Amino acid sequence: MCRLRGASSRGLGRRSRGEDQLQVRADEDKPLILLAAGGTGGHLFPAFALAEELARRGYAVDLVTDERGDRYGTGFPARTVYQIPSATLSGRSPMAVVRTASKLSRGVVRAYRLLGKIKPAVVVGFGGYPTFPPLIAAGWRRIPTVIHEQNAVLGRANRMLAKRVSIIATSFDAVRGLDGGLAAKARFTGNPVRAQVAALADRPFKAPSPGEPFHLVVFGGSQGARYFSDTVPQALLRLSEEERVRLRVVQQAREEDVARVEAAYRSAGIAAMIAPFFKDLPERLADAHLIVARAGASTTAELTVIGRPSLLVPLPHSLDNDQLYNATRLAESGGCWCIEQKDLGPERLAAEIGMAMARPERLEAAAISAKKQGRPDAVARLADEVGELGNVQHKPGRTN
Repeated sequence: MCRLRGASSRGLGRRSRGEDQLQVRADEDKPLILLAAGGTGGHLFPAFALAEELARRGYAVDLVTDERGDRYGTGFPARTVYQIPSATLSGRSPMAVVRTASKLSRGVVRAYRLLGKIKPAVVVGFGGYPTFPPLIAAGWRRIPTVIHEQNAVLGRANRMLAKRVSIIATSFDAVRGLDGGLAAKARFTGNPVRAQVAALADRPFKAPSPGEPFHLVVFGGSQGARYFSDTVPQALLRLSEEERVRLRVVQQAREEDVARVEAAYRSAGIAAMIAPFFKDLPERLADAHLIVARAGASTTAELTVIGRPSLLVPLPHSLDNDQLYNATRLAESGGCWCIEQKDLGPERLAAEIGMAMARPERLEAAAISAKKQGRPDAVARLADEVGELGNVQHKPGRTN
């Protein structure tokens, strides 16, 4: 994996003090936007896209994250990356609450000092507890703030911050938990996707003709790959020999599962490529006739921007059922099929994939519906909101 780059001595990676000073001098005339994200790819990927767009518009961009900020190896396009202590409430016991509160408090103090030093025009948070300290500190410093909600339900950290921020940007036109006075702050921007995804927005979907190869992509992230490794091979083994010969499978699997998944497909005569990670996943999504995946915010955003049919299996027991709401919203539009994991065993999955192979017109219709839900201009819309907020509200020296 790549590593987060461009970090100061307080951030990730390594760069000499002289290089830091040269970079600061080069960027000193640019308004600074501080992005706060970390913890999951669903938070980091839209932040990555916004960082790219802001840089194109002439802003300097820094990132503040927690200790997990480099786990996805994004090579984040920031001038400097800072680490601030953060914590997620891991239990309901008084001791767990005290530990979490103590770490978040330390993070807020660190963030307050950092903001006084770098003086950003706007602070933008992307949800999750790593955004809590910098957004609270920004409020204390009277710096304009934005939170972006990627899911169809307002997340816990964003719920705690919503009353304090200037703008709430959303990925869906309606978000659960965003009502009352909060609705006046809402701006429907869509969920920003990376440039390599946006570049595929104009590639048309071509449904397979009978007898042609059928491209199936399966991925589920760290919490979904094991379930798919157990279920999908068993489902595909139940297809007819004629169907199996047509399949071209690309599947994400945990490293410890790769060998057994490969062996299952090899014994069934199914052409498959199995790996823990695909750097070119957007290209593979664009080439797919059907995607089987979880329903995280980044996944649903990318599927709609590219416009591809999918069978989404929401992560069970996820906080706030965010994946279930994401998938349900897309299914209601006709852009995917949503089946909960408890209802999807190998037999039913085999039937669903067999039906998709036999009825390409269903895939075509789902691709069209998914595409209608896509927001390829989401990053531009979010950057517009951030830029307007910073230009109108920020005054030099305000954070002193």
